Amino acid sequence: MKLNPFNKKIGIALGGGAAKGLAHVGVLKAVEENKIKVSCISGTSVGAIIASYYAFGKELKDIEVFSEKLRAKDVFKLTLNKKGFLSTDSVRKMLHNDIGDVKIEQARIPLAICTTDIRTGESVIFKQGSLLDAVCASVAVPGIFLPVEVQGRLLVDGGISNNLPVKVLEQMGAGITIAVDLNGVNRYPEVHNFIDIIGNAIDIAIDLRTKEQLQLADIKISLDLGDYSRLDNSHQKDMLFDVGYEVATKQISRLFWYRRLSLFYYVKKALKLLTPIKTPQIILDLKKKIT
Repeated sequence: MKLNPFNKKIGIALGGGAAKGLAHVGVLKAVEENKIKVSCISGTSVGAIIASYYAFGKELKDIEVFSEKLRAKDVFKLTLNKKGFLSTDSVRKMLHNDIGDVKIEQARIPLAICTTDIRTGESVIFKQGSLLDAVCASVAVPGIFLPVEVQGRLLVDGGISNNLPVKVLEQMGAGITIAVDLNGVNRYPEVHNFIDIIGNAIDIAIDLRTKEQLQLADIKISLDLGDYSRLDNSHQKDMLFDVGYEVATKQISRLFWYRRLSLFYYVKKALKLLTPIKTPQIILDLKKKIT
């Protein structure tokens, strides 16, 4: 339970989903059209990329152009290494060209990037330090991409440990949290190659934990993107963008009610915790007769 029901600062968590990430841009467009000020933002994997662009002040039209490049042939670079056969060099280069070799703490909007320590299994969240290192680690699917070593830790895809980094938003000062889940249904794309199989397996493995993380959010935006590829959606990019935009537009209407009723819900929950309501004896007797 949040300690300050009067805190109306809004934080957004963007989840992982590879080439499905263009839907995040549709969500952010709905946020901007409704004149919602984002006080902090967090992201995992492709969500970390989109969050970084947004936090560093890039226009949505520019982020959309970048997102359209999120295709296997653009971001996959073969490498000969026993820890992985693809590198994140292309992602690093794109970020360097578009944003620069910057520190996370330099972002216009406070930013958090989620990664996973492959040695300990811990979720490692960066709120400062090299943006390029943190994002490249966050997108490094283990067994496929080379891990990224940062400060002595060997880091990989944040989705394994924290696919929807909602909790960190509260630590960053958010009073109302919004979570965007790109895998909102238990339905996965058809498999055509070993990358698809590995991708589905990873999605299935992290979905249960993602649902738990989603429950921490005040406003939940779960997207049904089962018909879209994690490798290349360039042929249906407009549809993917529209799904994020339309679902977010509907859910954002709840945000205005939440702002008004958050104090009511806070007091109700506090009273329930402090003074549990006893079930009347007549109801207990009736229940015994029925059973």
